[in-house]
Amino acid sequence: MRIVIAPDKFKGSLDAAAVARAVRDGVARACGGAIDVEMCPVADGGEGTVAALVAAMGGRIEMRTVTGPRVDMSVSAPIGIVNDGRTAVIEMASASGVALLPVDRRDPYCTTTFGTGELIAAAAELGVSEIIVGLGGSATIDGGIGCCQACGLPVILEGGEPLAPSEPLVGGDLDRVVLIKRGRGGLAAKLDRIRIRAACDVNVPLCGQHGSAVLFGPQKGASPKQVAWFDDALSRLAKRCGHEAEAMLGGAGAAGGLGFALAAFSGATLEPGIDVVADAMGLTRRLAGADLCITGEGRIDEQTARGKAVAGVVRRCKAAGVPCVALAGSLGPGWTKMLEEGLTAGFCICDGPMDLAKATADAERLIQDTAESVTRVWVAGRLDSPRPAGG
Repeated sequence: MRIVIAPDKFKGSLDAAAVARAVRDGVARACGGAIDVEMCPVADGGEGTVAALVAAMGGRIEMRTVTGPRVDMSVSAPIGIVNDGRTAVIEMASASGVALLPVDRRDPYCTTTFGTGELIAAAAELGVSEIIVGLGGSATIDGGIGCCQACGLPVILEGGEPLAPSEPLVGGDLDRVVLIKRGRGGLAAKLDRIRIRAACDVNVPLCGQHGSAVLFGPQKGASPKQVAWFDDALSRLAKRCGHEAEAMLGGAGAAGGLGFALAAFSGATLEPGIDVVADAMGLTRRLAGADLCITGEGRIDEQTARGKAVAGVVRRCKAAGVPCVALAGSLGPGWTKMLEEGLTAGFCICDGPMDLAKATADAERLIQDTAESVTRVWVAGRLDSPRPAGG
């Protein structure tokens, strides 16, 4: 019997590799070495994407100091170099991510993707022909204007105001931008010759009821009034720049609208992040002939089916005819939609009432215990299943 372990991170607690090890240990406690286990930690464009792709494809990581999610911050962020130096991998969460800010500093009116643009620019200077940009875990709803600015694209403000590179644009500047052009010289021209792939963690448009601000603004610190303002401002930006078609693309709303900016102004392709990572890791090949897959992430809810890692793993398991069980720190409203997508069962790892701090601190043990219980039930079910006549 063979089990493939393919979880994403448990945000704020364990990275994907640590989750996979905890599941493996729980499986081992249930059955010793009687089951062949293959670990395949995944990512969906958010935190851990660089590490996952470098581990899967081989390569190296280089660090760069860039602007953080607020303009008064500097952060150290990784660039993964893979594919014999032809491809660079970055994740916007490492430069412009919500996890970089304490709760009391989360305000998308004041945050920027400028640092992500600096990472893209740094990757371009390494001489690569392709850049994969992981979109997920953002602190921003700036429509990518900060990123465009850092990448050297001409950003035109109302009244023809001069735009100093030392003054990064933030979410609150959305209504000041009247036009963004494709670059024709310098860094922008160099980027125009590089293939950019945006690995999106959600498959949502830029605006509207299922857009970036409405679905994800509150978790970035936006008030209801700000959510409405951002949704309108993003819509106006797309209209002013003549890119309403790109605003409707699945993934345009990823990372606070950075997906839109990359597609509209850099010619990027928007792809499900889990597919980018899973293809690099050969997940479909690894699932062939497996008896069970165990996946998981910190929370499974109605947003999971919009492109999160668990959804991608479940769909590949369904196509391969492999049962799939998910472990989660919490099962939120709408999580049962994943059962409709092909998930066999979902389990919350918490073994009793506990606050988030305790669950986060004790995540490794909780995952091990749940994985052990799931494996014991699964093995018992196989042993008790009807055998062929004469068996």
